[in-house]
Amino acid sequence: MVWAAGISDRGWTPDTGISGMPILLKDNIETADMPTTAGSLALVDNAPGRDAPLVTRLREAGAVILGKTNLSEWANIRSNNSISGWSAVGGQTLNPYDPTRTPCGSSSGSAAAVSIGLAPAAIGTETDGSITCPASVNGVVGFKPTVGLVSRTHIVPISHSQDTAGPIAATVEDAAIVLTAIAGSDPLDPATAEADARKVDYRAALDANSLNGARLGVMRFLIANYSAETQAEFERALTNLRAAGAEIVEITEAPENYRQIGGWEFTVLLTELKHDLNLYLASTDPDQVRTRTLAEVIAFNAAEPRETVLFGQELFERAEATGGLDDPAYVEARARSFQAAGPDGIDRMMADNRLVALIAPTTSRAWTNDREDEDNMQGSASRLAAVAGYPHLTVPMGFDRGMPVGISFMGGKWDDARILSLGYAFELRTRERRPPALAGLQPSS
Repeated sequence: MVWAAGISDRGWTPDTGISGMPILLKDNIETADMPTTAGSLALVDNAPGRDAPLVTRLREAGAVILGKTNLSEWANIRSNNSISGWSAVGGQTLNPYDPTRTPCGSSSGSAAAVSIGLAPAAIGTETDGSITCPASVNGVVGFKPTVGLVSRTHIVPISHSQDTAGPIAATVEDAAIVLTAIAGSDPLDPATAEADARKVDYRAALDANSLNGARLGVMRFLIANYSAETQAEFERALTNLRAAGAEIVEITEAPENYRQIGGWEFTVLLTELKHDLNLYLASTDPDQVRTRTLAEVIAFNAAEPRETVLFGQELFERAEATGGLDDPAYVEARARSFQAAGPDGIDRMMADNRLVALIAPTTSRAWTNDREDEDNMQGSASRLAAVAGYPHLTVPMGFDRGMPVGISFMGGKWDDARILSLGYAFELRTRERRPPALAGLQPSS
């Protein structure tokens, strides 16, 4: 954790809305009063004295910015062997339920901080799973909004096609309060052109009865590899959903080209990383940030042993070798990945089955930090919503051998309010969140 103040969240309640709410920010989001490092020593002095637009919105709404949280360095894009929750600046974030297990990433510190009660909410960012995975394994709520609902300006980027900021919170209500404050158009981020017209009061839109009559599609093709305990918790969640009036529809076949999405996505992320990070670095203060391009960051890391002590930077090197946004391979990969995940994926499953949302376990229980054992990640629900840019919510659904597991709700573009409301109704009915034993504070109610 990187702290700028020691302000407590005592005295704040959801009844006051966001006014007075203590909030933490992932350390890839700029603030005028603190450095923004993305966990890298190359950015340790990066303090250009500006707030990201989402931070401006939080401050203007009355939120109290406590400080920055640690993250997986460069949001887990530097190496295939990167360690979730580790950065050269902040060290290793621990999972508060079991410090020998992963906090997932890349919004590791944001999720762990909310889990132990340091703040009722934090802001994370996601390209693919970086809000929902850490929220799930740390036993809290995480919401990845529709891409374009929240500004990305002055946030250290990976991909303009998939990046978004979003809330990690103790409850769905808290997440909705935060999203209401940060949503909106930003002239510097063209993706947000529709945000002002699309945003609503997300807290006011929460409906405890929203599951009654809702048709929910179970993505069975994502579930087979989970442990018996996680599968049992999911079946119990389905029982609760049915009891709340939901109609459960089984979807056994994956969308066409589903298994090819990952390869296309990888091409997109590496190509956009080089382009987008170079633009970001060029916008920083040259007296504070000497690495002005991805190539210079690679050279910096090669000369700095503290950066490569645990893993290398082969993804950075592959990104540097990409051909730019006009490269036909990139253009085709983006078109194919979006088509497969969005129109032919989430949209088609929902339309063909007359659904209001899709559901699945978010991911497995937290796996160990030991690369040599066989306790590994067993699956993830994040890819379709991440590549399509659609909303994805995770809510605690139970425990697998003492470790929290979450249930995912996802829908179509701009379905943010409905997805939050469905998760809210599930949360009220089940109340599965139990803070870790070390936490001295209970979740807000």
